Amino acid sequence: MSKKNCMVAQSGGPTVAINSSLAGVITGVVESQEYDTIYGSVNGILGILNERYLNLTEEIAKKDGAIDTLITTPAMFLGSCRYKLPNYLDDDSSYVYIFNQFEKLNIGAFFYIGGNDSMDTVLKLSEYAKRIGSDVKILGIPKTIDNDLCETDHTPGFGSAAKYVASSILEIAHDTFIYAVKSVTIIEVMGRDAGWLTAASALARNEYNVAPHLIYLPEAPFDKDDFLLDVKKMLFTCNNVIVAVSEGIRDREGNYISASEQSVDTFGHSQLSGAGKTLEFLVKEKLGVKVRSVELNVLQRCASHLASKTDLEEAFALGKKAVALAEQNITASMVTMNRTSNNPYTIEYGYAEIKNIANEAKSVPREWINDAGNDIEQPLVDYLTPLIQGESQVQYKNGLPAYLNVSHLAELQ
Repeated sequence: MSKKNCMVAQSGGPTVAINSSLAGVITGVVESQEYDTIYGSVNGILGILNERYLNLTEEIAKKDGAIDTLITTPAMFLGSCRYKLPNYLDDDSSYVYIFNQFEKLNIGAFFYIGGNDSMDTVLKLSEYAKRIGSDVKILGIPKTIDNDLCETDHTPGFGSAAKYVASSILEIAHDTFIYAVKSVTIIEVMGRDAGWLTAASALARNEYNVAPHLIYLPEAPFDKDDFLLDVKKMLFTCNNVIVAVSEGIRDREGNYISASEQSVDTFGHSQLSGAGKTLEFLVKEKLGVKVRSVELNVLQRCASHLASKTDLEEAFALGKKAVALAEQNITASMVTMNRTSNNPYTIEYGYAEIKNIANEAKSVPREWINDAGNDIEQPLVDYLTPLIQGESQVQYKNGLPAYLNVSHLAELQ
């Protein structure tokens, strides 16, 4: 019987490690005895609807050094999208087109690398495949710096982003140390519904640095008066107060500290910005000290020069595992990691049904946050620390990182 082909796509927000998962998928297919060519869909699920494909067997697998460079190339080699498939019971035209494309290209397995919204796509495609009796295996590969996917210990991309956040805050602390004046620096970190990434700021603490002095996560209600009191108390004991806040901090009624109710994405999520700036103005008005806010924004997503080696290796392994699962006729699932030990740090790779993952979110356990809601507890530090270990081997050219050429993403569609 002739071999089937595979297709892979990437979706959602970029990370340092998502291309490492792509490299794992490509490698898994190349080494497979059941699959032949691996196609890449450009710009996520839209690539199939627009018939924009790359032959990754030719473009990557057969080119010397391309896999290694892909592993350390940030963001998404295949591009991304934030496209929400309609309910197939209301309109199945997109699904009919997608599965016709699978048949046309002799696809036996489809791998979608992404976060929560991407897993919604995996769920819908899986349900439709079952409905029409398709034997195409549909598998999700986790990715998100938010670390909020259920059924897996953590997500690729998170460890590297955490390493960047902690490193940046340590450097900011050094910057503030030089002035013997009262000041407050507020760092806004990504995290709409989960505070995992902001919590990683605590890893900046060492034998001489206690910053960030205060940490606020979405999982604990935020009170502006309590915040001002916290900062005021800290200013009594130190000159330079550094505060880490999640973009998604909200009050007891669930209202975001800074969000436009008119601005939502295609999945209905609030588009947040300005929590740090809001608190900056508040401190300036109420406490009258020197204050600035720093929004890490997209910088924390794609800093390959600060990637965690652990993160890249796990991302690659998950990509290969997805191919192995497809060979075992596993479908409608997402590849997962299960932590078996903290010290020494060990994990096992497995899978979980996509119906238990899509449209769900994993929050930081409340017991891992202190009672006052302004710092984290040691178990969370123990959880985070292994994920940022090791340094990646980025190649340089003319003094800058040398990444794979992604000019195909700039082509007119």
